[in-house]
Amino acid sequence: MTEPDLNALLSRVAQGERDALKAVYVRQSTRLFGVAMAILRDRSAAADVVQTSFVRIWQRAAQFDAARGDAAGWLGGIVRHAALDAIRRRGREIPTDDPALGDGEIAADALTRLETAEDSARLRACLEQLEARNREGILLAFVHGLSHPQIADRLNEPLGTVKSWIRRGLLSLRACMA
Repeated sequence: MTEPDLNALLSRVAQGERDALKAVYVRQSTRLFGVAMAILRDRSAAADVVQTSFVRIWQRAAQFDAARGDAAGWLGGIVRHAALDAIRRRGREIPTDDPALGDGEIAADALTRLETAEDSARLRACLEQLEARNREGILLAFVHGLSHPQIADRLNEPLGTVKSWIRRGLLSLRACMA
C-alpha cells in the first residue's frame, strides 16, 4: 500500500482528521525544523516556530490549494513566515554560536525573495556548484538543523574542519546568489 501524498493528507487535515496531521508531522517536521533553524539559528526558538506552525496548519489546511502550488512549499511558507514573525518580535536575528558565520541581521526582504520558484531554482543550482563536503555541511546545518559538533560527529571530521567547510560554502553561496 502506498502512502497518501501531502496534498491528500492536507485535504484530510482540512476535514479535521488528526491522524492526517500526525502523518504530515512525521513526514515534514524534520525539514520544517531545518527551515526554522536556517532563519532563527536557535533550536528552542525553531522548535517553538514548528509547533506554532503545525497549529496554523491544522487551522488553515482548508486554505491550501494544490492548483496554486505544492504542499511542501505551502508548509514551508507557513514555517518561514512564522520564523520571520518571531524575528520581528525580537527585533533582531538570534546570534549563532559561531562568530565566523556572522551575527548580522537578515533582512526580511532577502528571505521572502527566496519564495519565488526562480530564486529557489537558483539556490539549488548554486548548491550543486559547491564541493560535496561544503554542500553536505550546509544541508546538515540548515536543512536538518544539526549543530556543528553534531555534524562533525556524523561526518567523523574535526569540528574546525566542519566549520570551515560550512563557512566557505556559505561564502560561495552568497557570491553565487548575488
